[in-house]
Amino acid sequence: MKKIVELKDISMLYHTLTEETLAIKKLDLDIYTGEIVGIVGPSGCGKSTLLSIISGLIKPSKGIVKVNGEPVEAPLKNIGYMFQEDQLFDWRNILNNVVVGLEIQGKLNDKTLQQAKDMIANYGLGEFMDSYPYQLSGGMRQRVALIRTLILRPDLLLLDEPFSALDYQTRLAIADEVGIILKKEKKTAVMVTHDIAEAISLSDRVVVLSNRPAVIKDIIDIKLTYNDIVSPMKSREAPEFRHYFNRIWKELDIHV
Repeated sequence: MKKIVELKDISMLYHTLTEETLAIKKLDLDIYTGEIVGIVGPSGCGKSTLLSIISGLIKPSKGIVKVNGEPVEAPLKNIGYMFQEDQLFDWRNILNNVVVGLEIQGKLNDKTLQQAKDMIANYGLGEFMDSYPYQLSGGMRQRVALIRTLILRPDLLLLDEPFSALDYQTRLAIADEVGIILKKEKKTAVMVTHDIAEAISLSDRVVVLSNRPAVIKDIIDIKLTYNDIVSPMKSREAPEFRHYFNRIWKELDIHV
């Protein structure tokens, strides 16, 4: 498999007027084409910081970041980023929200507009194409955000707690839909989540980070009996699921 992301000896040191905080320490990680990698760890351990480093939004204090074999020196255009909130524009209808990235990149034409319409229809939102975000449920809005990201054909998707703003039932349903879409589109993705079950059901590998400064405690290959069905919801029924869950829970070593 082709190596998409290379992180070598990554450290991140934050400075304030009074102190220094080491957020990430000597972290190495490779991510390969077509795989979904889940990242879990205690709150505040640097999970979102790691995504920002991969995307080029921030530069690490030390280490080398490569995407597709090239050093990352600035924010990359071939990376799609999904945040906790859907970030839809309330004054644009669903179709116009989906194509906003194409507009910005100067790629909106008759062909890409039709592709956008087809994706909206294929993902169950065809009848809402002319609707506005306030007319959609939270789960539907998040689906629009995913389509807006995928229409740009990114080499890599970064997902930062993309379902955390949803209620539990909607979260399960949308996570299942997104997982199926990512598998269908054969996308390479890195997903930060604090939900262990979500990480196991969606990911091919789960990276477990320690408390700050974050180091990798373990990288777990997820092989479930139902993986060939590609439905994250169905994967939760696999007999191996609870063993992975217990292993990751112990690795996290969270004290409350």
